[in-house]
Amino acid sequence: MKPTVVLHGYEAVKEALVDHSEVFSGRGSFPVIDRIFQGAGIVFSNGETWKQTRRFSLMVLRNMGMGKKTIEERIQEEALCLVEALKKTNASPCDPALLLGSAPCNVICSIIFQNRFEYSDNKLLTLVDYFHENLRIASTSWIQLYNIFPSLIHYLPGSHNELFQNIAKQKKFILEQVEEHQESLDFNNPRDFIDYFLIKMEKEKHNKQSEFTMENLIITVWDVFSAGTETISTTLRYGLLFLIKYPEVAAKAQAEIERVLGRHRSPSMQDRSHMPYMDALVHEIQRYTDIVPNSLPHAVTQDITFRNYLIPKGTEIMTSLTSVLHDAKEFPSPEQFDPSHFLDKSGNFKKSDYFMPFSAGKKTSFLSIC
Repeated sequence: MKPTVVLHGYEAVKEALVDHSEVFSGRGSFPVIDRIFQGAGIVFSNGETWKQTRRFSLMVLRNMGMGKKTIEERIQEEALCLVEALKKTNASPCDPALLLGSAPCNVICSIIFQNRFEYSDNKLLTLVDYFHENLRIASTSWIQLYNIFPSLIHYLPGSHNELFQNIAKQKKFILEQVEEHQESLDFNNPRDFIDYFLIKMEKEKHNKQSEFTMENLIITVWDVFSAGTETISTTLRYGLLFLIKYPEVAAKAQAEIERVLGRHRSPSMQDRSHMPYMDALVHEIQRYTDIVPNSLPHAVTQDITFRNYLIPKGTEIMTSLTSVLHDAKEFPSPEQFDPSHFLDKSGNFKKSDYFMPFSAGKKTSFLSIC
């Protein structure tokens, strides 16, 4: 119902999101979400709210990456828990989707709440289920219709009401966690993301223009969960599927793992440079899967002449990441699953500027920021 510019192909996407990142850093409207979050958080915010919340969140994540218990250590611990849970299936047929959704959610819980949950914990299972259900609802034609005619559809019965209820319950859960943190907060010893945010709120409590409010905290936490849980669990599910479908790929990956790591220690980021095939495999899983084919809508923050076209301030921008990830010039057989797309002739990992699984530039998804 309003003009939208679609960027297709690596050159156009890179020129906009990287070369003109500031101008293309606006977030386009997503009415069904805008109705709930009112421009707060990171993923769906704009202007000062986005700039300050994003800058603060990046700083906290970096601090936690160098703290007493790093994010890498939290991931390693959760990976071991996931392996143990899979072992308990005793090689019997099972659907691993729930476990593969719970593991990344637990990593986020560890960063946000300090604590992880057992995979059988009803709180964790409910949280994961809500995220899966929210994505399912948001992908329906009804929500597309809502985003086109929000002022009309909002007052009709439909699945958007279920989405609103789910997110309201998630926000309630997050608020309960925040209130527990408030009772035990030590200003000199922040334990997790919530503590850092609460301390920032206290420092700015006399600033009426502060972006660090309780509502922004709750929605920022929701953003971190939604961006970091569903995309990772989907990547893991597809990765497992590809390893089953392509046993020769699984054999090469296994051989490299046993050569570099053996069977008795966890991998670390330091091992990455010594495991080019695994690095290429992870990249190829995300390239081929193409989880967010059009990313989220962007918007230009000011008038810009782009490729001889005048794009007025506020115009929405859609980016076709599929056209980048499946570009035959960069990836010789884009429709085939092949880790060699990210390997040179000597078997070394080959970085590609075309690798944009979650967008590029400043307005990238929070997962990509992490």
